[in-house]
Amino acid sequence: MGAIALTRQAKRDSNQGKGAGDVSRPGQALKERGLRGLMRMMAHLPLPLIHRLGAVVGWIVARWPNRQRRNALLNIALCFPELTAEEQRRLRDRNLGEFGKTYLEIAYLWLRPVDHVLSLVREVRGAEWLERRPGQGLIVLSPHHGAWELAGLYLAAQGRTAIFYKPQRYLDDLIRESRARTGADLAPITARGIRVLVEALERGDCVGILPDQEPKADKGAVFAPFFGIPAFSMLLVNRLARRTGAPVIFLFAERLADGSGFVIHCLPAPEGIDSEDDGVAAAALNRGIEQCVRVCPEQYLWPYKRFRRRPEGLPKVYTGPLDDGHALEQARRVREALKTPQDIAPASDQT
Repeated sequence: MGAIALTRQAKRDSNQGKGAGDVSRPGQALKERGLRGLMRMMAHLPLPLIHRLGAVVGWIVARWPNRQRRNALLNIALCFPELTAEEQRRLRDRNLGEFGKTYLEIAYLWLRPVDHVLSLVREVRGAEWLERRPGQGLIVLSPHHGAWELAGLYLAAQGRTAIFYKPQRYLDDLIRESRARTGADLAPITARGIRVLVEALERGDCVGILPDQEPKADKGAVFAPFFGIPAFSMLLVNRLARRTGAPVIFLFAERLADGSGFVIHCLPAPEGIDSEDDGVAAAALNRGIEQCVRVCPEQYLWPYKRFRRRPEGLPKVYTGPLDDGHALEQARRVREALKTPQDIAPASDQT
């Protein structure tokens, strides 16, 4: 398989990054300065206080109907049908507290001295999975789980690493500077970025990828089960593994209670992630993400619309009233529809 084949999906997505970081318009420049100032202030706070503030933000979000609250409960009810409705609500409420911590701690992780940030790692479980023979690359997948910004910093601190990265409209320069502090080479989600990843693996470097966002392009992705629900899933990891022979692992940073630090978890990828069968490969990718989520399910990014795209013939997920009762009933209907055999090859795009 040639590098040209690997770049096709990135070429389709490359226009998404155009204009990222462009603050030439006065209103955008003003917003950028305001965000930077706010983040500098947050970075000066102690981490335990930041986490307490984040938990308060999550408690507020959980108190009245809103899309994040509804979507988190929908996803949890879909993915953990074995829980009672009350258990699903409690998990959702804990998750929104972690959701608040995730976003408030970003300034701390980006702007505090990098040696101090890395010292917050209290334990590394499964570190042996980061080992490899000389000259062999390694594909490291970090889902949106726990403190994913810390996971990227930790990975790059272990050796030469290229991180796949989507340019942002705001704070792009700050994001790139912060993520590169431990030596990462940031590879944008473009054809050029794909080439950077291939070259890094062929040199024997690590490559870091967030594997659980829904691909924008129709090609280069397939539907595969995620906790038993069809999810539109990337094939990039499979293509890189097959081209370079690099092994694949998962890595995430679990947030400890009371702002006391983080635990890094390294897990092997399930068998089949490098399969020539796209469906087998995507299913293995999602099983690997599930492994990570089950360690501390309250720390996953459950408000994200992971099931926005649906196979033809299946009902929308994120629709209707925002109250808990409707969300639980909607989850029941979505799961009920899966009991009827469906052809899940075509996709329908939903908002």
